[in-house]
Amino acid sequence: MDLGLEGKHAVVSAASQGLGLAAARALAAEGASITLNARSADKLNAAAAAIRSDFGVEVTPVAADFNTAEGRRAILDAAGQVDILVNNPGVRQVPTPYAEITSEDWRFWLETHFLSSIEMIQAVAPAMQERKFGRIVNMSVSFIKFPQVGFAHSHAARLALSGAVAAMVRELMPHNVTINTVCPGLFDTDALHTNLHGHAKRGNTTYEAIVEDRKKTCPAGRFADPKECGDLIAYLCSAQAGFMSGQNIVNDGGVYQGLF
Repeated sequence: MDLGLEGKHAVVSAASQGLGLAAARALAAEGASITLNARSADKLNAAAAAIRSDFGVEVTPVAADFNTAEGRRAILDAAGQVDILVNNPGVRQVPTPYAEITSEDWRFWLETHFLSSIEMIQAVAPAMQERKFGRIVNMSVSFIKFPQVGFAHSHAARLALSGAVAAMVRELMPHNVTINTVCPGLFDTDALHTNLHGHAKRGNTTYEAIVEDRKKTCPAGRFADPKECGDLIAYLCSAQAGFMSGQNIVNDGGVYQGLF
């Protein structure tokens, strides 16, 4: 299927590795040029070079912190016209008992997982409306559908973003501009394995035991390939997905058992 992305320009943040990189590669495979963002210049430049080599598209790396106003300005200045925006904050969750979450923690998570994405949307959406094409995808986690103990700060900010988007889509849909949220579960990334090592240490068990336990709780019986998330994002950015907006799409191998 031709997704209609040839000649489009995409901005993808936290994209030097993991799901951000998978999204950038999937979009580049469809012919989109990419403004690629991450904090680490070395990893970022290597990722950009690989995408250019593999897909023959223009890739502009921007080493900046997406979660600061200065970083977002640098990304947008480098990008120029933005047809596709993938908001990926790239901040790993650390479980914290609710009583230990400080005011500074709440503000940090609201900045990184709510305000950063909202400000990027507000920056690019008006021009998308004028051009009658725009695709915006926010990266979240499957747990926003069934919040977990220890992640109140993360869930609050992510749910705030989904709530804001639900109201905004009705203004944008008449102009062929969509916003959807992808909520991945257990994907085989460095971030997942770092998280599992932390769980093993806190639970006084082995990393191998934690991995086995997590796979058993997933009906698919495995961790997903990041490409599976990247391809989903590419579809949501396609010409064919113009009738889908405001959705929180869980991609977790069947772990979430709710109907909605």
